[in-house]
Amino acid sequence: MVTTFNAVQIRVCLDEIEPDDVWRRLVLPSQWNLEHLHLAIQAAFNWWNYHFHEFRIGGLRYGDVALLTEDALDDDPRVFVRLCDFEEGASFAYIYDFGDNWRHRVVVEAFLALDKPPKYGACIEGAWARPPEDVGGVSGYERFLEIMADLSDPEHAETKRWCGGHFDPAWFDLKLVDKDVRNALRAGVKRRLYQPKPSTRRDGSES
Repeated sequence: MVTTFNAVQIRVCLDEIEPDDVWRRLVLPSQWNLEHLHLAIQAAFNWWNYHFHEFRIGGLRYGDVALLTEDALDDDPRVFVRLCDFEEGASFAYIYDFGDNWRHRVVVEAFLALDKPPKYGACIEGAWARPPEDVGGVSGYERFLEIMADLSDPEHAETKRWCGGHFDPAWFDLKLVDKDVRNALRAGVKRRLYQPKPSTRRDGSES
């Protein structure tokens, strides 16, 4: 009997930062293309999707339409590369924001035959928060963490305001991230500008 796969499980990890385990595991419809995958990654990490991006797959580059050659504008290759076209175990890069240069490693872990073909993406696992948008890349993020950890740093107060008053590098909320991924393809979806602040109990402790 031939098994029909209708979903793909992928793992997306943010490279070159410490700790090196900022990652998300997603289950996506197998017919989704690279543009859909781009939107799913943006949602999974709560990137704001206002910088250029590109995939690097097997020596080829698939990026924003604005960066493609004129000959390719009417035949956007992202539309024709689908997740089901990859082999299990395939690995490739996704780069977001050519200034900060956030490089993600995408691994196709498994093809799944779900009872019902999925209509939306889902996040099933993950860990740690992604760096703040426009923080300045890997080196900027390292400096940001140093400033946030040092109350005596002259830049601490301003940096804290800049990131919304709170930042926990170990933060990850599966329920919230899964909701974001499920809404990844919705038009006009709004991203959170800042990381959610922890609620405070009556005894003054954080939850």
